[in-house]
Amino acid sequence: MLLHVSTAYVAGEQEGIIPEKPILMGETLKDGRKTMKELGLKRARHFGWPNTYVFTKAMGEMIMGNLPIDFPVVIIRPSIITSTLKEPLPGWMEGIKTIDSVVIGYAKQTLPFFLVNLDLIMDVIPGDMVVNAMMVAMAAHSDDQQVQVIYHVTSSLRNPAPYSILWKSLFQYFNDNPPCTGRNGERVRLKKMRFFSTVMWFKLYMTVKYMLPLEMLRLVNIALCGVFSRRYNELNRKFRFMMQLSELYAPYTLFKGCFDDINLDKLRMGMNKDNQNNNGAYYFDFDPKYIDWGDYFYNVHIPGVLKYTRD
Repeated sequence: MLLHVSTAYVAGEQEGIIPEKPILMGETLKDGRKTMKELGLKRARHFGWPNTYVFTKAMGEMIMGNLPIDFPVVIIRPSIITSTLKEPLPGWMEGIKTIDSVVIGYAKQTLPFFLVNLDLIMDVIPGDMVVNAMMVAMAAHSDDQQVQVIYHVTSSLRNPAPYSILWKSLFQYFNDNPPCTGRNGERVRLKKMRFFSTVMWFKLYMTVKYMLPLEMLRLVNIALCGVFSRRYNELNRKFRFMMQLSELYAPYTLFKGCFDDINLDKLRMGMNKDNQNNNGAYYFDFDPKYIDWGDYFYNVHIPGVLKYTRD
């Protein structure tokens, strides 16, 4: 069999319940069908995907669906993967991923605001649950013939959590455990972040607060023969970084869809039935229904980010 790991966000920016269905070769998320020749962000958006990551994942699924093979193809679509819940140990991860950069940015107080709608559902899934789902899916379909099945390894339908839970946990954790900085280990003075729920308000704020003063500094710098070049370049780099960060996260922090996981639920029920007949066997848990997200972020994920992603 062939197991392909994709992402739930091949759905692009669709809203409502998103089913576990295949993406057909040449399919686009916008009207019109054209040959997909050029890669890159502009091309991805042209066909309805917000970035090259989900665009190439979708292309990979199209190829999987058109391979002339006589064995099963299983496509796993996880949502935002976070640190492990239990194994190999709680909070474990490798490298900075997705929301982790926000956690670190807040800890260092280098992220004063962010583009996110706190009322929208944040679809996250611990990494060990993704691995468990992959292993169970492989075992379940190892003897099948010429079948393609898709599994959404997600939480938005089974145990939805709004983004506000993450931010409350983040503020509470660092309020209880103030981060230190500098040679003398001074405590960081925490400030609450400002949130923008729409791209329009975010861009307006960035224009008035940063872009216009930055343009004035550029003109003054030209008039004074480059006296403020270093300062201008530094501020301009920070401005571009914030714009790129918001552009990167907007497809997820403003996402209004909800991933259907009926196929995964059937797989889960089949596994539970097998476990009843195998007392003492290892239990491959991938059910997010019983996760207390507030407790998970406060006691598992945030400490894990700080422990395993230190510079």
